[in-house]
Amino acid sequence: MVQIKEFRIVMPMSLDEYEIAQKYMVMKMEQKNTTNTEGVEVLERRPFEDNVFGKGYYSSKIYRFQSKIPSWITSFAPADALVLLEEAWNAYPRCRSVLKCPSFSKLGLTIDTIHIADNGQSENVHGLSEEQLESRQVEIIDIASSARDLWSFVVGCCDMDFSKFRSRKTGRGPLTEGWREQCYPVMTAYKLVTVDAPYLGVWKTLEQTLLAGERALFLESHRNCFAWIDEWYGMKLEQLHELDQQNYSFSNKEHEPSTREGVEGLERKCSLDSEDKLNRNSQLKSKDHGLAVAES
Repeated sequence: MVQIKEFRIVMPMSLDEYEIAQKYMVMKMEQKNTTNTEGVEVLERRPFEDNVFGKGYYSSKIYRFQSKIPSWITSFAPADALVLLEEAWNAYPRCRSVLKCPSFSKLGLTIDTIHIADNGQSENVHGLSEEQLESRQVEIIDIASSARDLWSFVVGCCDMDFSKFRSRKTGRGPLTEGWREQCYPVMTAYKLVTVDAPYLGVWKTLEQTLLAGERALFLESHRNCFAWIDEWYGMKLEQLHELDQQNYSFSNKEHEPSTREGVEGLERKCSLDSEDKLNRNSQLKSKDHGLAVAES
């Protein structure tokens, strides 16, 4: 079963400012979370142009966060095999990310993002069909919210209190009740997450886990965008490109770059091992619960 959920993250900044903020945030978070055993490895980054997005930048990355994997998932695959492969097409203000996990070869997760200068009230910015709109869930994420859950501690937790925060450079803040309707400038990231987890018996738990994880990541990353405003405000894209190159060198110094052949080999090995384990575990469960794994 395919699940569609749209997350809307309203930000107290302009579209041009958000482009800077987002690039800065991604580089800083990747660097903070990369060690010699876990983190982000950039495989490829290059300009692209096509008929769908126009001009932009394509990137492919490997994410290794074994220590943050929920324990129930490791019953189907070893933690060191649970890596994520991401392909991304960034043609701001439109972006697309496709995430795959070699350990669950039938699993599909796509994030389509459109950035618009509004306060989150636009409907159907992704041009969904009537059928898709009926099944779509919508959630507005408030970056000023102090509510936390388990995933907040797994992904990370920005401890800034935005009800008291004021930017030294811009004077923006604090973010108090009703700030989304009152602030200017303002923009919204409309993130459409599509999850397909065709594993009977575990698909619902797996989909809910992925959506909860993405929600926590969206909240944390966008809180950081605003919390770090005095660091990135006034920067130019050219400066960020230089920092990006430094970050690329840092990332691949921590993780020896994988070749495409190596990545594809990893996909095949993890897929065969984990699919076999998933099938065997689900067949055991089926004796007690009538559950079996099947392709959708």
